Amino acid sequence: MIQHVVVIGGGYGGLRAVEFLYKYEDVSITLIDKNPYHYLQTEAYGYIAGRFDMHDIAINLSSWCSGFKERVNFIHEEVKDIDFEKQCVCLNKNDINYDYLVIATGAQTNFFSFIDGLKEHSYGIKNLQRAYNFRQKFENIIYKKLLDTKDSHVDEINIVIGGAGLSGVEIAAEMAHVIQVHSKTIGNAAKDIKIYLIDASDTILPGMGRYTILNTQKRLQKLDVKILTNTFINNLDNLFIYFKDGQKLPYSFMVFTGGIKASDLNSSIDYTKNKIEQLIPDSELNIKDKKNVFALGDCVEIRDKNGNILPPTAQIAEKSAEYVAKTIRKRIDKENSFAFNANVSGVFVALGGNYAVGELFKYIKVKGYTAYLLKKAITSAYHFGLRLRINTGFKNRIKN
Repeated sequence: MIQHVVVIGGGYGGLRAVEFLYKYEDVSITLIDKNPYHYLQTEAYGYIAGRFDMHDIAINLSSWCSGFKERVNFIHEEVKDIDFEKQCVCLNKNDINYDYLVIATGAQTNFFSFIDGLKEHSYGIKNLQRAYNFRQKFENIIYKKLLDTKDSHVDEINIVIGGAGLSGVEIAAEMAHVIQVHSKTIGNAAKDIKIYLIDASDTILPGMGRYTILNTQKRLQKLDVKILTNTFINNLDNLFIYFKDGQKLPYSFMVFTGGIKASDLNSSIDYTKNKIEQLIPDSELNIKDKKNVFALGDCVEIRDKNGNILPPTAQIAEKSAEYVAKTIRKRIDKENSFAFNANVSGVFVALGGNYAVGELFKYIKVKGYTAYLLKKAITSAYHFGLRLRINTGFKNRIKN
């Protein structure tokens, strides 16, 4: 009997789940997403700084699903509700029944409500539209400085990155590198553009290894990024960022990467959640005491075998997706399943141009061009897999 699996969310976890489920010939799959594209958020730093183009960070989901022939169907709609008793996903005009359900809706930027003006005066990168707008702002600044023939630096421009985690650091480094490169064409006017990286923690990249933190800090200093740690933002208006110590910083625009919260769909699910609205699944990533309903990726709080919360990264989303697909197979075959157990294999931080810092399996530590090549190889392999599936889908459409 064919089992129908519905996957909600076309992010890293959702796509990996589809890839693994497709291996089972007795499974049909429906992928649902409110957006028509898969957004490679891990590459947002390069897109915002103008290094990558739109086709480098967005993949059409309909074309991708076509690569699986008739066994994977894509629906471009927003999920309104889920009826767990009737086993159906509620859309605008119809309901989609399922045998197994995978919730992989990801997360969105958490513009903290206790920072007045934050949402109104800053950009997030979890949303492609906001990343696009931010890129335009940055390119516009570069363009205006290119036209500036004045020798005096009266038009100083401060670009602020709120949050010194992985995303914030990568964006700050890439933009600072772009400014250095453009200084050859812009001239002295490039010195007017300052990059500030602000975080309330006492260090950049909180939670990462000492090697990564120290070498990242050295690279940022070389790129002339202004690092402000132990710095608390009180509020923003359209001209200044006001800090709790009474100081203020004039700014042109700000991108905020300091926090996430679960997608809006979680609010409609009556189940245990944490303070950022992530679902808290059981040890096998099930929710609602339903053995046929799974949640994975950034929309859930995932822990390792020791009870430590795992970071909401693409790596963990993909690992949890592989686990869920294999567990669904076991449930179909009525075999015993086991608790999810994973850890972070490693992390690479892109730090502008052909430079990166990384740690693998706690023992391998690399920096510079070597780390950049390793990070690029991982990213290229992922992107190549997506493109290969799209090419297959294109050939399928030509045949039809």
